[in-house]
Amino acid sequence: MMYTYVGCDSHKNSHTFVFLNCFFEKLGEIAVSSTPSDFEKFFKEAQQYLLDGTTFAWGFEDVASYGRSIVKFLIDKKQLVKHVNASLVASERNSQNTLHKTDSVDAECCARVLLSRFDKLPLALPDDKLWILKSLVARRQSLVKVNVMLKNQLHSLIPDHYPSYHSFFSLIESKSALAFYETYPSPSLLADVTLEMLANLLKAASKGKVGDKKAKQILLAVEKDGVSVSDYQHVRDFTIQSAVRQLKSNLGEIEALEIQLEQFLKYFDSPLTTMQGMNTIMACKFISEIGDIRRFPNAKALAKYAGVSPVTYSSGSSNVQYASRRGNRQLNELFFMLAVNQSLPLGTKRNLVNPIFHNFYQKKVAEGKTKKQALKSVQRRLVNIVYRMMKDNEDFHNPPTTQAEPEIDIETKLKTSI
Repeated sequence: MMYTYVGCDSHKNSHTFVFLNCFFEKLGEIAVSSTPSDFEKFFKEAQQYLLDGTTFAWGFEDVASYGRSIVKFLIDKKQLVKHVNASLVASERNSQNTLHKTDSVDAECCARVLLSRFDKLPLALPDDKLWILKSLVARRQSLVKVNVMLKNQLHSLIPDHYPSYHSFFSLIESKSALAFYETYPSPSLLADVTLEMLANLLKAASKGKVGDKKAKQILLAVEKDGVSVSDYQHVRDFTIQSAVRQLKSNLGEIEALEIQLEQFLKYFDSPLTTMQGMNTIMACKFISEIGDIRRFPNAKALAKYAGVSPVTYSSGSSNVQYASRRGNRQLNELFFMLAVNQSLPLGTKRNLVNPIFHNFYQKKVAEGKTKKQALKSVQRRLVNIVYRMMKDNEDFHNPPTTQAEPEIDIETKLKTSI
């Protein structure tokens, strides 16, 4: 009874607010534009619904995107603002058995969740530093997704011209490969090209890493595969060149973003990059997904949030645990990638980044767990480590890197241990 509860449904151009009393009774509704100059007028208008002897409690689904500016405005006004999970709002709307989904309905459901779960909802604390980091990470990720589509497109276009292209360019996005395909999208254009001309192109693109040997390999492959020219060949060539140009541009933008991420990460004074296998990009992703580590009371809470801890289903004498399908799936994927880096041999030399985690992984497999289940166990251990590193701001002490032993079957391992 201490508060008048306000739920908000935020959109790009407007925000809808619904006001409730402590008995879930609707007091009124206000729609306001998302222009910051209108916020002061809205705040004065909202006072008409403020009950005597109470203060406002505001609930927002979106505190990091469309609702960010008005959340910051309210916090500056010393208002109590809480973050209401969107899935809880959706569940509340479904429980109302209504056929309508409007801004007013969503705002009221947000207010109802705010009232019913008031003590459990976290405070809305928009952090400019974290918001900028998330923006950089999201921008890079969007370009990476576009590049995957572009590379797939090139893989579908080039084989018709160069059937053996895999033999001379294993990475289609390498600088020498892109320079070659942009200049010679089809083998017919190589008719008057000498070995020296092609080698010079490759040397310039790769800064001397590849040259004569690669040029000779390409020309021999083209001679062996033969040259075919189709109708409207120049249009097909243009399609490949267009995809290459866009891919080159995106790679340049990704490189620039990675430089910005590396520089901006310094503002967080994070020790995550002290762990071998955790590069700058992965560390930025971890921080952007976890946010303020202080909102998790312990590592168990972080594991639950990431969907790493197992889910228990018990009834009577039956007690079953299974992998969680909930939680933050992006964070779950990050812990999985880190588990792979820490516990499995990498590269042709089968180097082990962390022999301790590798032995732990092998132990779990020998106990009868599947490889995926063993990696889940590694993930859970890594949650504890990442939590302590971020909580206490402590560096990670890496064990010496070694090479993995030749693999032997699990039955042999079990006999040896017995």
